[in-house]
Amino acid sequence: MDELDLIKLQTRCVSHEIRNHISICEMYTEILKKNLERDGYKNNSAENAIECIKKSLKIISTTLLDLKSVNNFVPHNCDFKTLVEEGARLSDAYIQGKNITINSFVKNTASIYVDENKFLACIVNIIKNAIEAIEIKGEINIMGEIKDKVAHLRISNNGKIISKEKQKEIFEEGFTTKPTGNGLGLHICKCNLKAQNADLKLNKSTKSITEFEITIPVSV
Repeated sequence: MDELDLIKLQTRCVSHEIRNHISICEMYTEILKKNLERDGYKNNSAENAIECIKKSLKIISTTLLDLKSVNNFVPHNCDFKTLVEEGARLSDAYIQGKNITINSFVKNTASIYVDENKFLACIVNIIKNAIEAIEIKGEINIMGEIKDKVAHLRISNNGKIISKEKQKEIFEEGFTTKPTGNGLGLHICKCNLKAQNADLKLNKSTKSITEFEITIPVSV
Protein backbone atom coordinates (compact mmCIF):
# COMPACT_ATOMS: atom_id res chain seq x y z
CA MET A 1 0.00 0.00 0.00
CA ASP A 2 1.49 3.37 -1.07
CA GLU A 3 1.34 6.57 1.00
CA LEU A 4 -1.69 7.99 -0.84
CA ASP A 5 -3.74 4.85 -0.32
CA LEU A 6 -2.74 4.82 3.33
CA ILE A 7 -3.92 8.42 3.77
CA LYS A 8 -7.22 7.65 2.07
CA LEU A 9 -7.81 4.66 4.31
CA GLN A 10 -6.91 6.64 7.41
CA THR A 11 -9.30 9.44 6.46
CA ARG A 12 -12.16 7.00 5.97
CA CYS A 13 -11.45 5.34 9.28
CA VAL A 14 -11.36 8.66 11.11
CA SER A 15 -14.62 9.76 9.48
CA HIS A 16 -16.30 6.57 10.64
CA GLU A 17 -15.20 7.05 14.24
CA ILE A 18 -16.28 10.70 14.28
CA ARG A 19 -19.78 9.80 13.12
CA ASN A 20 -20.15 7.21 15.87
CA HIS A 21 -19.23 9.57 18.69
CA ILE A 22 -21.05 12.59 17.35
CA SER A 23 -24.21 10.49 17.47
CA ILE A 24 -23.55 9.79 21.15
CA CYS A 25 -23.26 13.51 21.85
CA GLU A 26 -26.47 14.25 19.99
CA MET A 27 -28.44 11.58 21.82
CA TYR A 28 -27.26 12.64 25.26
CA THR A 29 -27.87 16.30 24.50
CA GLU A 30 -31.50 15.47 23.82
CA ILE A 31 -31.72 13.40 27.00
CA LEU A 32 -30.18 16.24 29.00
CA LYS A 33 -32.60 18.77 27.56
CA LYS A 34 -35.68 16.69 28.38
CA ASN A 35 -34.56 15.95 31.93
CA LEU A 36 -33.72 19.58 32.70
CA GLU A 37 -37.15 20.68 31.47
CA ARG A 38 -38.93 18.04 33.49
CA ASP A 39 -37.03 17.97 36.77
CA GLY A 40 -35.16 21.23 37.06
CA TYR A 41 -31.43 21.89 37.23
CA LYS A 42 -30.49 19.09 39.61
CA ASN A 43 -30.80 15.68 37.95
CA ASN A 44 -28.51 12.67 38.19
CA SER A 45 -29.32 11.45 34.71
CA ALA A 46 -28.51 14.85 33.24
CA GLU A 47 -25.24 15.00 35.12
CA ASN A 48 -24.30 11.55 33.86
CA ALA A 49 -25.15 12.62 30.32
CA ILE A 50 -22.85 15.61 30.63
CA GLU A 51 -19.99 13.39 31.72
CA CYS A 52 -20.59 11.04 28.81
CA ILE A 53 -20.60 13.95 26.39
CA LYS A 54 -17.32 15.16 27.80
CA LYS A 55 -15.74 11.74 27.38
CA SER A 56 -17.06 11.35 23.87
CA LEU A 57 -15.68 14.72 22.92
CA LYS A 58 -12.28 13.65 24.18
CA ILE A 59 -12.46 10.56 22.01
CA ILE A 60 -13.41 12.71 19.02
CA SER A 61 -10.49 15.03 19.70
CA THR A 62 -8.11 12.11 19.84
CA THR A 63 -9.51 10.67 16.63
CA LEU A 64 -9.16 13.97 14.80
CA LEU A 65 -5.45 13.94 15.54
CA ASP A 66 -5.21 10.87 13.32
CA LEU A 67 -5.64 13.17 10.34
CA LYS A 68 -2.23 14.61 11.15
CA SER A 69 -0.42 11.35 11.80
CA VAL A 70 -0.75 7.73 10.71
CA ASN A 71 0.73 6.59 14.02
CA ASN A 72 -1.03 8.58 16.69
CA PHE A 73 -1.14 6.26 19.69
CA VAL A 74 -0.58 7.65 23.18
CA PRO A 75 -0.56 4.58 25.43
CA HIS A 76 -0.30 4.56 29.20
CA ASN A 77 -1.25 2.21 32.01
CA CYS A 78 -5.04 2.10 32.48
CA ASP A 79 -7.23 0.14 34.88
CA PHE A 80 -8.98 -2.63 32.95
CA LYS A 81 -12.19 -2.59 35.00
CA THR A 82 -12.53 1.19 34.76
CA LEU A 83 -12.23 1.09 30.97
CA VAL A 84 -14.82 -1.67 30.63
CA GLU A 85 -17.33 0.12 32.86
CA GLU A 86 -16.76 3.41 31.04
CA GLY A 87 -17.29 1.72 27.68
CA ALA A 88 -20.58 0.23 28.87
CA ARG A 89 -21.74 3.58 30.20
CA LEU A 90 -20.95 5.40 26.95
CA SER A 91 -22.69 2.74 24.87
CA ASP A 92 -25.94 3.08 26.81
CA ALA A 93 -26.98 5.98 24.58
CA TYR A 94 -27.52 3.66 21.63
CA ILE A 95 -30.31 1.76 23.41
CA GLN A 96 -32.86 4.54 22.88
CA GLY A 97 -36.17 3.08 21.68
CA LYS A 98 -35.26 -0.52 22.47
CA ASN A 99 -35.85 -2.76 25.47
CA ILE A 100 -32.28 -3.95 26.00
CA THR A 101 -30.58 -4.86 29.26
CA ILE A 102 -26.80 -4.49 29.50
CA ASN A 103 -25.21 -6.63 32.19
CA SER A 104 -21.61 -5.77 33.02
CA PHE A 105 -19.40 -7.76 35.38
CA VAL A 106 -15.62 -7.54 35.77
CA LYS A 107 -14.32 -10.35 37.97
CA ASN A 108 -10.92 -8.81 38.73
CA THR A 109 -8.70 -6.09 37.36
CA ALA A 110 -5.15 -5.06 36.47
CA SER A 111 -3.35 -2.39 34.50
CA ILE A 112 -3.23 -2.63 30.71
CA TYR A 113 -0.96 -0.50 28.53
CA VAL A 114 -3.27 1.09 25.94
CA ASP A 115 -4.34 4.33 24.34
CA GLU A 116 -7.34 4.96 26.60
CA ASN A 117 -9.54 6.73 24.07
CA LYS A 118 -8.83 4.34 21.20
CA PHE A 119 -9.39 1.30 23.40
CA LEU A 120 -12.67 2.80 24.64
CA ALA A 121 -13.73 3.51 21.06
CA CYS A 122 -13.32 -0.18 20.24
CA ILE A 123 -15.39 -1.27 23.23
CA VAL A 124 -18.15 1.20 22.32
CA ASN A 125 -18.14 0.07 18.69
CA ILE A 126 -18.55 -3.60 19.62
CA ILE A 127 -21.36 -2.88 22.11
CA LYS A 128 -23.06 -0.61 19.56
CA ASN A 129 -22.99 -3.45 17.04
CA ALA A 130 -24.51 -5.74 19.65
CA ILE A 131 -27.32 -3.25 20.27
CA GLU A 132 -27.99 -2.95 16.54
CA ALA A 133 -28.13 -6.75 16.23
CA ILE A 134 -31.13 -6.77 18.60
CA GLU A 135 -34.33 -5.62 16.93
CA ILE A 136 -36.49 -4.60 19.90
CA LYS A 137 -35.82 -6.60 23.04
CA GLY A 138 -32.75 -8.48 24.20
CA GLU A 139 -29.74 -8.74 26.44
CA ILE A 140 -26.07 -7.85 26.21
CA ASN A 141 -23.53 -9.35 28.59
CA ILE A 142 -20.14 -7.77 29.17
CA MET A 143 -17.77 -10.01 31.09
CA GLY A 144 -14.20 -9.11 32.03
CA GLU A 145 -11.51 -11.05 33.86
CA ILE A 146 -7.76 -11.32 34.28
CA LYS A 147 -6.48 -14.84 33.71
CA ASP A 148 -2.85 -15.96 33.35
CA LYS A 149 -1.67 -12.34 33.04
CA VAL A 150 -4.07 -11.68 30.17
CA ALA A 151 -7.14 -9.42 30.29
CA HIS A 152 -10.20 -10.99 28.65
CA LEU A 153 -13.24 -8.93 27.67
CA ARG A 154 -16.20 -10.86 26.26
CA ILE A 155 -19.16 -8.98 24.80
CA SER A 156 -22.17 -11.07 23.82
CA ASN A 157 -25.74 -10.52 22.66
CA ASN A 158 -28.79 -12.62 21.80
CA GLY A 159 -29.61 -10.77 18.59
CA LYS A 160 -29.31 -11.74 14.94
CA ILE A 161 -26.95 -14.57 14.08
CA ILE A 162 -23.89 -13.97 11.88
CA SER A 163 -23.81 -16.70 9.25
CA LYS A 164 -20.76 -18.98 9.00
CA GLU A 165 -19.93 -17.51 5.58
CA LYS A 166 -19.97 -13.96 6.91
CA GLN A 167 -17.99 -14.90 10.03
CA LYS A 168 -14.95 -15.55 7.82
CA GLU A 169 -15.00 -11.98 6.49
CA ILE A 170 -16.29 -10.07 9.50
CA PHE A 171 -13.04 -8.14 10.11
CA GLU A 172 -12.21 -7.36 6.48
CA GLU A 173 -12.28 -3.76 5.31
CA GLY A 174 -15.52 -2.94 3.52
CA PHE A 175 -17.42 -6.00 4.71
CA THR A 176 -20.72 -5.30 6.47
CA THR A 177 -23.88 -7.13 7.49
CA LYS A 178 -25.87 -3.87 7.76
CA PRO A 179 -27.97 -2.38 4.92
CA THR A 180 -26.44 1.07 5.51
CA GLY A 181 -23.06 0.01 6.89
CA ASN A 182 -19.69 0.85 5.35
CA GLY A 183 -17.75 -2.12 6.67
CA LEU A 184 -15.19 -0.13 8.62
CA GLY A 185 -16.17 -0.50 12.29
CA LEU A 186 -14.82 -3.95 13.12
CA HIS A 187 -11.91 -3.51 10.71
CA ILE A 188 -10.86 -0.36 12.55
CA CYS A 189 -11.26 -2.07 15.91
CA LYS A 190 -9.16 -5.02 14.79
CA CYS A 191 -6.37 -2.76 13.49
CA ASN A 192 -6.39 -0.37 16.46
CA LEU A 193 -6.33 -3.20 18.97
CA LYS A 194 -3.55 -4.99 17.12
CA ALA A 195 -1.49 -1.79 17.29
CA GLN A 196 -1.95 -1.89 21.08
CA ASN A 197 -0.80 -5.52 21.39
CA ALA A 198 -4.41 -6.65 21.77
CA ASP A 199 -6.52 -9.04 19.73
CA LEU A 200 -10.17 -9.06 18.71
CA LYS A 201 -11.95 -12.22 17.61
CA LEU A 202 -15.43 -13.61 17.12
CA ASN A 203 -15.79 -16.55 19.49
CA LYS A 204 -19.14 -17.76 18.21
CA SER A 205 -22.44 -16.80 16.68
CA THR A 206 -25.37 -19.16 17.24
CA LYS A 207 -29.15 -18.83 17.54
CA SER A 208 -28.76 -18.06 21.24
CA ILE A 209 -25.55 -16.00 21.43
CA THR A 210 -23.03 -13.97 19.44
CA GLU A 211 -19.82 -13.32 21.34
CA PHE A 212 -16.78 -11.17 20.57
CA GLU A 213 -13.65 -11.21 22.71
CA ILE A 214 -10.80 -8.76 23.26
CA THR A 215 -7.60 -10.08 24.82
CA ILE A 216 -4.58 -8.09 25.90
CA PRO A 217 -1.60 -8.84 28.19
CA VAL A 218 -1.63 -7.00 31.48
CA SER A 219 1.15 -4.57 32.34
CA VAL A 220 4.08 -6.11 34.21
